[in-house]
Amino acid sequence: MKLNIPYITLATLVFSMAATAQKKDENIGTEVVNVVKPYTPTISDAFKVKETPTLDDDETSKKEPIKYDIFSFPVASTFTPSKGRAAGVDKTKQERIFKNYVTTGFGNYATAFAELYVTEEVGEADYVAGMVKHLSSNGGIKGLEVEDKFLTSSIDLTYGSKQDGYAWNADAGFQYRRNYWYGVAPDYGYPTLTWEERTFAVNSIDDWQTYYNGHVGGRLTFNESMFSGVELHYNRFWDAYDVAENRFYLKPKMQFEIDNSTVTAEFIADYVGGDVGTDFTGLSPLKYAVANFGVHPSFTMVRDDWSFEIGGSIFYSADMEHSDDKVLFYPNATASLKVVGDLMVFYVGADGGLQQNTMRDLTTANPFMSPSLIRTNLSTEHGIKPTDRQFDGFAGLKGKLSNYVSYNVRGSFMGERDKILFRHNTYDETILVQKPYEFGNSFGIVYDNVRTLTFFGEVKADFNKNVSLGINGSFHKYTTKFEQEAWNLPEIEVGANLDVTITPQWYAGANLFFVGERKDFDVKLNDPLVSGIKTLNAYFDANAHVGYKFSERLSFWLRCNNIANQAYEKWLNYTVQSFQAMIGGSYKFDF
Repeated sequence: MKLNIPYITLATLVFSMAATAQKKDENIGTEVVNVVKPYTPTISDAFKVKETPTLDDDETSKKEPIKYDIFSFPVASTFTPSKGRAAGVDKTKQERIFKNYVTTGFGNYATAFAELYVTEEVGEADYVAGMVKHLSSNGGIKGLEVEDKFLTSSIDLTYGSKQDGYAWNADAGFQYRRNYWYGVAPDYGYPTLTWEERTFAVNSIDDWQTYYNGHVGGRLTFNESMFSGVELHYNRFWDAYDVAENRFYLKPKMQFEIDNSTVTAEFIADYVGGDVGTDFTGLSPLKYAVANFGVHPSFTMVRDDWSFEIGGSIFYSADMEHSDDKVLFYPNATASLKVVGDLMVFYVGADGGLQQNTMRDLTTANPFMSPSLIRTNLSTEHGIKPTDRQFDGFAGLKGKLSNYVSYNVRGSFMGERDKILFRHNTYDETILVQKPYEFGNSFGIVYDNVRTLTFFGEVKADFNKNVSLGINGSFHKYTTKFEQEAWNLPEIEVGANLDVTITPQWYAGANLFFVGERKDFDVKLNDPLVSGIKTLNAYFDANAHVGYKFSERLSFWLRCNNIANQAYEKWLNYTVQSFQAMIGGSYKFDF
């Protein structure tokens, strides 16, 4: 047996020392130990074992490379994949567009309508076009003592050319209109004339009023040039009662780009002159000649969410008959900001301008104009003069309520000097020989300074390609300086239109509008009790149409106007035709 001597000796020594200590002092005494703070282990005292320990052994960290081989061999297969086929898409047949068409129709009141439009290419870049229109009615409004026939016909011709860098066209046309002054005052002749005398006087109204108008003009435009184009026009107007008028205007235009912004300058030279013959009271003829020269520069900048245009206009207006010349300045500033993208766009602006008035424009707005321009106030001694639209401030919101519905709301305040108002003419049955327009059945004009506050709203909806709807309304508040009322101007106007494609062959539509009350002034010289302000009642009108496409060339339609069958007055003593129906067809063709 082999013993380990050092270990035995060490153990014996330790045991002997312990035994000696016990014997020397049996009482070891006491000692006070103060614990200042109990031991509270923290997480830092713990030893955290790492999930991925660090290994110091280099041999362990080495990765053995993996070697593999792919043993491939052919497999016989009889599978043949089928050819891919695109999903079918329903295509709408593209409607053929024809260059020419003719349409005609007939209706009650012996109404006839016809329209022809033709166009044809001449060579590679030139073209020629023409349009002929006709609308007439034999009348038949109940309760009238005078014929209410009317007729209007026109022809327009155009020759033009479209080149790479420019385009031009030359126009010429002629218009012919006829109508009766059938709005005889109901109280005409009472109590001055006997029934027989009144009947004889009224029956003498057997003359048409006839308007003629001829025009020539042209336009030249450049695609890539600082001089963007020029427009010129000459118009000759006359009637059956010695009215004659000439108008000529020239409008050059320049436009160029500066740092993604547009600078535009328009120049205007506009002359109108005429003679309206003897005035309503038998005094000297009224002549007028006005020349306006103006320039309208503007600067436009468009960015992603905002845009603005700033500029102005300056005009020199010369009244050659009365030596009344003036220089006029107008503001021109508009701005828009996308508040919520295309959903809401805020816009604001101020505008102004000089509006050239003509006898032709007045007779177009009111065909029952007196050819003499009655002198109802001193201002009409000037005959025809321009309207000074001093300012037109506006602000509004427009945008989309959805992808299919858009809206526009706007408020504006406009100030106009020498604004033309139509007013009923005076009449006197004591005069033995009367002209056809002196039976309380014609209108003159007065000039006034008018301020107009307008609120406008509009909603348009295109639900799909087959249905579209639009509703709009305007409210006007007029303030006049000289006249008692803003004669024949309505305060409320509301309109709506609907177009529906029912099937590829059938389509329909409707148009509704409401016009509020208007004021006019009726003057009977020998009976002051009859004279005074007259109120024209508000009226509602509804029009509708339906059509059938028999083929891509031929279609038939039915139109109905004044469906509500109201005999309302558009002008004082002038009632309109009641329910009207017209049936017709259209044919498209190419040469």
